[in-house]
Amino acid sequence: GLHVAVAGIPKTIDNDVDYIDRSFGFITSVEQAQDAIRAAKTEAMCNLPNGIGIVKLMGRSSGYIAAHATLGSGDVDLCLVPEVPIVLDGEKGCLPHVWERVKQKGYAVIVVAEGAGEELLGES
Repeated sequence: GLHVAVAGIPKTIDNDVDYIDRSFGFITSVEQAQDAIRAAKTEAMCNLPNGIGIVKLMGRSSGYIAAHATLGSGDVDLCLVPEVPIVLDGEKGCLPHVWERVKQKGYAVIVVAEGAGEELLGES
């Protein structure tokens, strides 16, 4: 028989594939996302009081880019990912949390993966 080697390379930068350490482009996408987060923070701070910077990132079915960029930046007050249902009101709601952050700092930075909130808005 023929001796043939086959290598499969996932076509995703979301880093959401089991059995691989890191997908191509993931680190670059997180670095670029952090640049956007820094810009959103600057914009929010320039609109005191009550400035809010919102960054929408790739991630329709997984929020790995948003989560990693959020953890790496240290500037994000709220990160919304598709894996976690959004609660708007109440003790653990997003809106009271953002309101508290804005009252404390005068601004807030929010990161949203594009698939977050589909349970509220319907699928995109």
